[in-house]
Amino acid sequence: MNDISLLQHYWWFLVSLLGALLVFLMFVQGGQSLIWTLGKTEEHRRMLLLATGRKWELTFTTLVTFGGAFFASFPLFYSTSFGGAYWVWILILLCFVLQAVSYEFQLARRNVLGTNTYRVFLFLNGVVGPLLIGTAVGTFFTGAEFVVDKVAVTNPAMPVISRWANPLHGLEAAFVPQNLLLGISVFLLTRLLACLYFQGCMADATLRAACRQRLWMEGLFFLLFFLSWLGYWLTSTGFGYMPENGIVYLQHYKYLNNLLDMPGVAAVLLVGVVLVLAGLVLGLRAWRKAFWLAGPGSVLVVLALLLCAGWNNTAYYPSVADLQSSLTIANSSSSLFTLKTMTVVSFLIPFVLAYIAWAWRALDKKTITPDEVE
Repeated sequence: MNDISLLQHYWWFLVSLLGALLVFLMFVQGGQSLIWTLGKTEEHRRMLLLATGRKWELTFTTLVTFGGAFFASFPLFYSTSFGGAYWVWILILLCFVLQAVSYEFQLARRNVLGTNTYRVFLFLNGVVGPLLIGTAVGTFFTGAEFVVDKVAVTNPAMPVISRWANPLHGLEAAFVPQNLLLGISVFLLTRLLACLYFQGCMADATLRAACRQRLWMEGLFFLLFFLSWLGYWLTSTGFGYMPENGIVYLQHYKYLNNLLDMPGVAAVLLVGVVLVLAGLVLGLRAWRKAFWLAGPGSVLVVLALLLCAGWNNTAYYPSVADLQSSLTIANSSSSLFTLKTMTVVSFLIPFVLAYIAWAWRALDKKTITPDEVE
């Protein structure tokens, strides 16, 4: 493996890790979608929103960092997906803008829209955000409708490398059952993690009991949808490419073969699944730290899935309109100089993560009580 190939694999790992952390932190969105389900009184609803309000900025920041890392390391994906499937990304951005505005103004004086209007915005962010992000990630395995023509950049009339082959510009992904199945799985996972998080940070026994009761339904439906998607994923035809010439081809059981060829990634996936199941079971038994099993477990599961999408000579963004336009970590990455420069900067990531951990612990040092809401 030469220098640029090594750096391409390294940066795909970092992008995958950021994507996995984003899915984990979207328990905030899951909590927002449970505002009225768990909060039967105004006091309880404010306690729930206080808990998610402490963490929403981490989710938003991780989303921006994920997009920035993708742009810097694999710019052809950024220009193809963000420039072609723009309706999906515009809707996702709108959801997160509504979230930021709602936390700022829902309890502000002279609130002309009313508190419940902003809470509806938070609810929409909690439902639509995870669904759209999960559906968008699903296209890493099912493909998208785009064509890449690098020669077109020399056309002075329209210097555009990529063009979308569908007038829906990304919204068509929501009509692919496999993508929708993954989107629903991500949505249910965020609600499951939210129930576990609330159960650990709330001092109110009534709220904790409501979270535990809701956990049964969220856990059951999550397992149903995710295991269904996982079964499809393991038996599906994937998109491989020949490293010597970059030719993309269809390969039966590609992602299952990826796990067999990369036992380390398979072990990460297995450990992650076990941790999520253990967190779910212990959460149902009222263990208040179950979130710290299911949360890291979800990170490992998503990390393994994304690594399978890009490593082992796999096209991580397949094109169903033109197979040879499919994007791989080899044909869509930045230059060797750019990757080397960014690698030096990436060594600061552990310090950032350490600060986030410190801030998280400081915010959650005390459980949330009605007095703190006041």
